[in-house]
Amino acid sequence: MDLRSLLPDDVKWWDLLIALAIVIAGWLLSRYARKGVLALLLRTPGITETVAHVASRICGYLLVLLGVGIGFAVLGANVQPLLAIVLLVAVVLALVLRGVADNFAAGVLIQARQPVKLGDEIRVEGPDGLLVGTVTELNSRSVVLVTQDGRTAHVPNAKILGDSIINDSTHGARRSEVQVRVDRRSAAVDALLDEITAATTEVEGVHAREHVRALPVAVSPERLTVRVLFWHHPAHAVTVTADVVRALATSLEASGIRAAVTSESASAPLTPPDSI
Repeated sequence: MDLRSLLPDDVKWWDLLIALAIVIAGWLLSRYARKGVLALLLRTPGITETVAHVASRICGYLLVLLGVGIGFAVLGANVQPLLAIVLLVAVVLALVLRGVADNFAAGVLIQARQPVKLGDEIRVEGPDGLLVGTVTELNSRSVVLVTQDGRTAHVPNAKILGDSIINDSTHGARRSEVQVRVDRRSAAVDALLDEITAATTEVEGVHAREHVRALPVAVSPERLTVRVLFWHHPAHAVTVTADVVRALATSLEASGIRAAVTSESASAPLTPPDSI
């Protein structure tokens, strides 16, 4: 029996051998590609092992299908319907997974550029207003924050790159301020400023490398208003500010000076203010 009779007239044996070689090459290439993609993704921070395995399998299947399609094309088969189906499936997957792909790509950029890192305190606009929290996890989909009131927020990676964020931790320190309103009587302005500065400097958590500044913003014969600026750890703003308010109130009271200390900027009152 002549084996050439098994082939169509327009297909030669060497065409069949070439097509078979292309399919085998595609299969071998898919195996190496799967291993390479898997190893690369497993080394990428924020990508889980499950996602890495799925991505590597998809890459391998695509290369096998590519080899089979080229093999059929060598044999003269009409692969346009197959290519149309593959293209249609690819378009549907692109539309369905567009958000996932955007967040995945944004996650890679976040890992590379590091606008935020684990342990950073950041501020980002959320559904209910400004979110302030500490970064506890960076994954392929989102940045996970634990807010100051104990809530967990998942912010999409694309939002981190696309919107404005404030990173309180990049500088390594953060400045806060309180306002002091003092009943002057006969006390000198400089003496009051020195006492306020000394009391603030002694508070635990206030940085010594950045000096405390007591800046007078309003002076009258009866009253002195002072802005007190001090630096502290980025994540300890509430605690250190509360300690400064308490320390200033205690120190001024011990010196017999009537004063009001606040960390909140109040709007102008509609009624006459108190004497201090």
